[in-house]
Formats: sequence, structure tokens, C-alpha cells
Amino acid sequence: TPEQQKQLYEQFQTLLVRSYAVSLSQLREQNVKFSYKPTLAAGGATDVVVETRVLNNGDEMQIDYRLQRSGNGWKIYDINMMGAWLIEVYRRQFADIVARNGIDGLLKYLANHNARQSADA
Repeated sequence: TPEQQKQLYEQFQTLLVRSYAVSLSQLREQNVKFSYKPTLAAGGATDVVVETRVLNNGDEMQIDYRLQRSGNGWKIYDINMMGAWLIEVYRRQFADIVARNGIDGLLKYLANHNARQSADA
């Protein structure tokens, strides 16, 4: 239903923002350097991948970002760390929950998960 879609969007957005924030906060007190590979997008492109190298206390890690063009500019909508796109990881996890408990079960799972994360923050 449209109401379920709205709830799913809001809960998933909360989950992603918190996931990104927790990951970035772990780097806060470390010697971290980011380098970005220049990305050229075709004139009409609406989706690009930006490759990033992160040097953390001598260890190098690649983090890629998927960005989508919107009316307000480019926005990150997915992140790839350790070879896995975050949205794909969640898609597989959520498919299992939906298969067992339906959309309402997924909404309940997300709401509970987000509430726990909020309480732990």
C-alpha cells in the first residue's frame, strides 16, 4: 500500500543514515586520509560511481559510492565496502524477512531495529 511504501522508505532511510554515521564515527579518532578518483559523468547521466581510497593507519581500503542526480544535485544512495554494496546486502536480508513475515513483518523489524539503535546512541 502507499502507506507501507512511505513507512518502508522512512525506516530504510533511517537505517542507512545510522549505518553510515556509525561507520564514519569509528574513523573519527584515527589518522585517516581519503583520496577520490576523478569521476566523469556523461552529460545526461543520472547515476555514477565514485571510487574512494581510504588510508587508515597504513591500511588502504576501497570504498565506492553510488550517486544519483536529483533536482538538488548529486546524492549518495549506496556504499560499497569490502566488495559488497550495502543496498544489495539489505535487499537479501529483507527478502528473507518478507518471505517469512510479509511487508508488515519487515516494517516491524525495521522499526524495532531503528529504535534499538537510537537507544544505544
